[in-house]
Amino acid sequence: MKKVTFIHAADLHLDSPMTGLSQLPKKIFERIKESTFTALRKLTDAAIEHKVDFVILAGDLFDEEDRSVRAQTRLRKEMMRLSEHQIEVYVVYGNHDHLNGKWIHLDLPENVHIFKDEVEIKIFRKEDTSAHLYGFSYPVRHVTENRMAEYVKQEGADFDIGILHGYGGGAGEHARYAPFQIKDLLAKKFDYWALGHIHKRELLNEMPYIVYPGNIQGRNKKESGSKGCYLVTLTAGETKLEFIETSDVLWEECMIDSREVHSFQDLYLLCLQEMEKKRSFTKGVLLTLRLSSIRLAEKELAAVINGELLQALQEEESEEEGFVWPVAIEVGQSLQWNREELEQESDFYQELFRTFDANNHVTESTRILYENPAARRFLPEMTEEEKRTLQEQALQTLIQLLQHD
Repeated sequence: MKKVTFIHAADLHLDSPMTGLSQLPKKIFERIKESTFTALRKLTDAAIEHKVDFVILAGDLFDEEDRSVRAQTRLRKEMMRLSEHQIEVYVVYGNHDHLNGKWIHLDLPENVHIFKDEVEIKIFRKEDTSAHLYGFSYPVRHVTENRMAEYVKQEGADFDIGILHGYGGGAGEHARYAPFQIKDLLAKKFDYWALGHIHKRELLNEMPYIVYPGNIQGRNKKESGSKGCYLVTLTAGETKLEFIETSDVLWEECMIDSREVHSFQDLYLLCLQEMEKKRSFTKGVLLTLRLSSIRLAEKELAAVINGELLQALQEEESEEEGFVWPVAIEVGQSLQWNREELEQESDFYQELFRTFDANNHVTESTRILYENPAARRFLPEMTEEEKRTLQEQALQTLIQLLQHD
C-alpha cells in the first residue's frame, strides 16, 4: 500500500523576544527565551522517532525579517539532524520571514527545499511512491491577494499536498494575508492542505484535511494551552492525524470563585491549590489567576489589588523546574452591580461613568513613560483592545472599593 508520513508544523517564530517578561526571575526568563528552540528540537525529535518521510514548515519560521544569526544557527543544526536521517524538509516563508528581508545569510543543508515567491511544485519520491508539494514564499511582508489561481494540480503523483501561509477567516487577530476560502482549496482536489499563519490549531475540513497546526510554542497569554505539530499519514482514501506537543512553557488561565473566602490567608491557600493543579513537573506554566466574587476586609482586599498576593504566590517558584509562575491576578466583581441602578442611586456614579466613557485614562496615565526615550525601549506597544481591557479592570476595581464595607 502506498503511503507517506510527514510532520506538519508552522509559525515557529524562532528567537521571539517574548516582550513584557523581562521582569521574571533570570532562570525562568532564560527558559522562556529558549522555549521556541526547545520546541523546534522536540519537533525534530518527533520526526526522527516516527521515521517520517519529510517535514513541512508552513511559514514564519523566524520571528522577524532580519532572521537573527542565533535563530538561523539553531534551525540549521536541527535541519542537519534531519538530514542525517534522510528526512526531507519543505519550507515556505511567511509574512514575518518574507524573502525581501535583510539578514546575514547562513546556508541550510541540501535536504531543505525552499519554495520561491511564485507557486511551484516540488517532487518527493521514495521507492514506488511519489508526492507533489505545491507552495510559495512571501516575496514581501504584505501579500494581500488571493493566490489560489496559481495552484494548478499536476498529474503523475500518488499524493498532492498544498502548502499555504494564509488567512482563511475564523477567530484571532491575524492579518488577512494570502486570503482564501475553503471552497478554493477543495476545488484543487489535493489530498492535504498544510496551512500556517493562525496560531491556534484548527481543522477547517476533513476529506481532504485542511489544517492549521497552530504555533509550536505559545508566546503570550493569548496563545494558551498545548502547542505543537501534527504527524500526518496519507494512504489511498485515508488520512490520519496525531497531535504532538512541542511546547516547553504553557500559558494557562485559572478561574477562582472566591465567594466562600473570608480572609487573605484562605485566598492565598486557595490560589496555591489551584497552582498545584496546573503543575506538570516537566513543563513550565505561566498562569493568570482570575478571581471572582471576592469579599475581603478593606486592608486585605488592598493587598490583593496592590500586588502583595501575587508576590507571595511567586515566592517559591523561581527555582522549580516545573514552575507554575503566576504572571497576573485579575480581580472580577466583588459584588454584583448594575450600571443603570448605580447611576440612579447618585449623581456621583453618573459623573464617574461619564468620565470613564469620555477619556482614555490608560493612554494619559502611561504617556509620560512612552514619551521617555529610555523607558520606551522596554515597553511593548499596547493595542487598543488591551487599553480598553485595562480601563475596564480599573473601573471594576474602583467600584469594588467604593462598594466595600
